[in-house]
Amino acid sequence: MSETVNTTEAAPGTGALDIIQIQEVLRHRYPFLLIDRVLELQRMKRVVALKNVTINEPFFVGHFPGAPLMPGVLIVESMAQAGAVLLLTEIGNSADKLVVFTGIERAKFRRPVVPGDQLRIEVDVLAWRRVMGRMDGKVFVDGKLVAEAIVSCAVIDRARSKTASQDTSAERPE
Repeated sequence: MSETVNTTEAAPGTGALDIIQIQEVLRHRYPFLLIDRVLELQRMKRVVALKNVTINEPFFVGHFPGAPLMPGVLIVESMAQAGAVLLLTEIGNSADKLVVFTGIERAKFRRPVVPGDQLRIEVDVLAWRRVMGRMDGKVFVDGKLVAEAIVSCAVIDRARSKTASQDTSAERPE
C-alpha cells in the first residue's frame, strides 16, 4: 500500500511540509538549505520539492558577478536534500541522523538556473535499504529539464559524524 501526500492540495497543518517542517527533518540551515517546500511525498518511492532561487543567494556573489548562475553542484545538492527528507521521514528520529552522499552518477546540466527561477525537484527511489538509498533526481524550471543525476547516500548517526570530525581535527598539525 502506497501512501501519497500531495501538499499542493493539502490545507496547512494537514501534511504539507513547509520550511519549518523541513527544518525539523533536515539539519541543513542557511546558507545551505536548498529546498523551501515539499509538494509530494510518496513513502519509500518519490518526493517532489521546490527551491525558489533569488538574487540574495550567497553563491551569486562570486558565481558570477554580473552574470549570476546557480552552480550545478548545488542543484545536485538540492536533489540530495529532497531525497534526504524522504529517507529521514521514513526512518524517523531524524534529530540523531545525517544523510551523506556516497555517490553521484550521470550528472547532466541542460540549462542555466538564474535568479527568479523556481526549481521543481523530483526524486524517485531506485533502491532502498534502511540506512542507504539510491535515487534518480530531475530538476525542472518552467517544465523544462535543467539537471539530472543519480545520487547515492547513507544515513549515519550524528554522534558518529561528530566523532569523525574530532578525530580529523586531532590529526591536523597546528
